[in-house]
Amino acid sequence: MSTVIVTGTDTEIGKTVTTAAMAAVALAQGRTVAVLKPAQTGVQKDEPGDIAEVQRLAGEVTGSELARFPDPLAPATAARRAGRAPVRPREVERAARTLAGNHDLVLVEGAGGLLVRFDEAGSSLADVAQLLNAPVLVVARAGLGTLNAAALTTEALQTRGVTCLGVVFGSFPAAPDLATRCNLSDMPDASGVPLLGAIPAGAGARSPADFRMAAAGWLAPALGGTWDAATFAASLHDA
Repeated sequence: MSTVIVTGTDTEIGKTVTTAAMAAVALAQGRTVAVLKPAQTGVQKDEPGDIAEVQRLAGEVTGSELARFPDPLAPATAARRAGRAPVRPREVERAARTLAGNHDLVLVEGAGGLLVRFDEAGSSLADVAQLLNAPVLVVARAGLGTLNAAALTTEALQTRGVTCLGVVFGSFPAAPDLATRCNLSDMPDASGVPLLGAIPAGAGARSPADFRMAAAGWLAPALGGTWDAATFAASLHDA
């Protein structure tokens, strides 16, 4: 597995911090890592974007951003408003394969959810996953409604014959309500895929050193380790 697609059930749910955590763990294992961002939206030309945040938190990561649009909209809409050509799935595929030839792990982080439109033809990150035959990691928001959103995303992947590695909660609150606490036990059954970890809310505000030390514990199942939901929930009070 040299390429992993990172998508979400929505926007602003912790995809970038999840990508950074995966990169940090891989780097700690001595692997080389590249992060590919097909389209960055809602960020001005001279502002740091998601790749810069991954590099700040994780360390020596190769970054590649194919397009940047200033409006905080779906890539297809943002490209149209900017009067520029949209990003095409074949372009993303070529970039990912090039990076995979020189890195042990390539993380392709999408914008928004799985089926957010890249172009006027309705292409999406799901098409990229099919072209690359790459597995997908789904980042979800903890709380009421997330089980349905995650189930819809994993069902869309299954329909396309794309492997889903599992779900990660990208920003798990320190004081979860009842629905959020139940997410930890209910997600695997609802989504049909494993719950691979949960990252505490505010993790991206930690110092890079602290972030890198904690990353493996947040993503233990994704790395072939063990992880206990009850222990994680209890640990949030000390995070």
